[in-house]
Amino acid sequence: MEDITCDLRDTMARLHGPVDVYLLHRDDPEQPVGRLLEALEEHRAAGRIATYGASNWTPERLDEAARYAHDHGLAGFCCSSPQMSLARQNEPQWPGTVSAASPGARRWYERTQVPVLAWSSQARGFFTGSFSPEVEDDREVTRVYYSPGNWERLSRARELGRRHGASANVVALAWVLQQPFPVYAVIGPRTVDELRDSLPALQLELTAAELAWLDLAGERPW
Repeated sequence: MEDITCDLRDTMARLHGPVDVYLLHRDDPEQPVGRLLEALEEHRAAGRIATYGASNWTPERLDEAARYAHDHGLAGFCCSSPQMSLARQNEPQWPGTVSAASPGARRWYERTQVPVLAWSSQARGFFTGSFSPEVEDDREVTRVYYSPGNWERLSRARELGRRHGASANVVALAWVLQQPFPVYAVIGPRTVDELRDSLPALQLELTAAELAWLDLAGERPW
């Protein structure tokens, strides 16, 4: 667990103090969860971190960690940070990353109510209007997000946006924020204007039928 300690010390040096929330960036399934949790718990008890969580861990490994924490009286993970967006990934964006966009993963989060810090919640700008099936300038977006299902999701986000007076990008972000479990969307605006353009998602309220229809489930809700 020397790697965790070294990384934490580097982080604390940059922050000039303790860390509020410390996340394990990616899982190593070869490592027993107990060793990882015990190491993190030592740092929490020492005041170096206030709480800790996991990024890119599968529900199965999160369950394993929760059982260990319960059985050994540890605080355990406070949150999970997987990828999650309305656009479904064809494959992991980077090796070792995990998405929670599938219905099965979302059901797990709904059952456990584990808070989610959803990274790439706007699917690298897929819903901004910058992409189309004929344009493949961005190889990574093409590889990860170009699919018939996602083009249909984009079309539905645009249609629903017209009904609500919102952009497709705002509709897609609202879909993330209104899942039946705590979600905090991690977005990557490059300018202040891009940040402002995303903020209406905080006020846009979608019905359960609209949320399902956006993800290609259920009938048209009007």
